[in-house]
Amino acid sequence: MSLPRDDALDRVAAILDTVESEQLPVPVREVWVYGDLALGLDPVDRLDVYLTKDILLGGDASRADEFEAEYGVQGVGQTVRTEWADAYPEHLRANANGHAAPEKCLGAHLLPDDDEPVHLEVCNASFDDNVTQRLAGAKRREDWSTLLDPRGVCLWVDGQRSDEAMRKLRESELALPTLSRALGMLGLEEEQAQAAASELHDWREQQEGATVRGDVV
Repeated sequence: MSLPRDDALDRVAAILDTVESEQLPVPVREVWVYGDLALGLDPVDRLDVYLTKDILLGGDASRADEFEAEYGVQGVGQTVRTEWADAYPEHLRANANGHAAPEKCLGAHLLPDDDEPVHLEVCNASFDDNVTQRLAGAKRREDWSTLLDPRGVCLWVDGQRSDEAMRKLRESELALPTLSRALGMLGLEEEQAQAAASELHDWREQQEGATVRGDVV
């Protein structure tokens, strides 16, 4: 399943509208798109969206036991907002340990259609910083599937939407290098960059429907 380019852009616009107008489980600072959409491809095999979130600090966990009893999810008020859980209990999601998982809650809120070919990356670090961190980690482990495609476009930051960036996406004005060349510009040798690009493409092709991945840097 793929998305016509215009539909993918409309989907991104809907995500931006949600981030701007609705309360989310945790504060969001940045919204990026990367990969196929940034490259101007049509159709878009997978829509890749990156969110920079803040870690919830000073939350009200006084009702955590109430949410755990009713929904089986621990940590409401500690890792996700109590007010959000009140408004959107259907989007509460837990990690393997049973605690509220911010990235999964964001995914449930922003990607309600499980069949959409949309991938959401969630991290507390900005896109550029995480690209560098992921690259360093992938080199140490020799696992290129954990890389972030560095060809990204920032559409929203600290409450400000970039209409110009969206216009350039809609008009396919951005000139971006191949993935292997982009990785080479970040310091990988040519052979490494080609192997990394191939492995990352293979990993993406194995993904189906809406997917979410989160990490903390």
